[in-house]
Amino acid sequence: MLADRPDATVVRHGPVVAKAHAADTDPGELSVRAGVAAHPALAHVLLAPLTRSAVTADGRPVTFWPYGLPVDPRAPRDAPWEATATLLAALHAVPTDVLPGPLPPMRGPLKAARAVERMRGAGEHPDARAVEAAWAALPAWARAESPAPGRSLCHGDLHLGQLVRDPGGDGSWRLIDIDDMGEGDPAWDLARPAAWFACGLLAPDDWTRFLGAYRAAGGAAVPAEGDPWPALDVPARALTVQTAALAIAKSVAEHRELDADERDVIDACARIAHLPDELTPAPTK
Repeated sequence: MLADRPDATVVRHGPVVAKAHAADTDPGELSVRAGVAAHPALAHVLLAPLTRSAVTADGRPVTFWPYGLPVDPRAPRDAPWEATATLLAALHAVPTDVLPGPLPPMRGPLKAARAVERMRGAGEHPDARAVEAAWAALPAWARAESPAPGRSLCHGDLHLGQLVRDPGGDGSWRLIDIDDMGEGDPAWDLARPAAWFACGLLAPDDWTRFLGAYRAAGGAAVPAEGDPWPALDVPARALTVQTAALAIAKSVAEHRELDADERDVIDACARIAHLPDELTPAPTK
């Protein structure tokens, strides 16, 4: 058993990984996403599935993948930030008109909205007000479930747990987890590391490595030079709110206090609530 959550159950058997997706997963969208992962244009970016069609088990679609070694969480200094950024830039550069379709929307914004709803349903918490204020301070277009225009292929849930070594090639890194992949604004894929950096959870050197590698690879989400924050500001705020909302929901469910990292994210939400709106222009196509 590699993971067992309401939205995914992941089991390894030898070289094969079976993933049971959430029961409300759209089979058509999942099929398109699996077809994208298997497309030759993404052979060096995404881990390809063993089969493109899902089987059904207990009402949940199941896909099958080769097992690749994940990033070692015990060695943070060896985290592959440059490889992650280079893969993202390559993902964002793939012309969407050559891919199977129609591409569903990238689900990053939807995940932020659902995290806030999950917090609201978890019960009373003294820090929920700060998170709600930060959410309300986001521009209205960013609080919709699919707010961001854009025509790039995006991962939708980028973090270091979404990388594995390619078991069938030279062992280089590949992106995994297609559940949230789709068409959208590529800035949302940089939002989590940007938010971690802004909250003090990602070292400045690591952020510089990540952003520099993304720019060097021609990434489309930010300008090649100059200040990246006009593009990243709103998505990074949204990911901060998402992280804080999930932290509160989990702490309530587990009857525990927030840990130090969770407290840092809550404190960031308190600051976000007072940022001026003029820093958050709506994206353009």
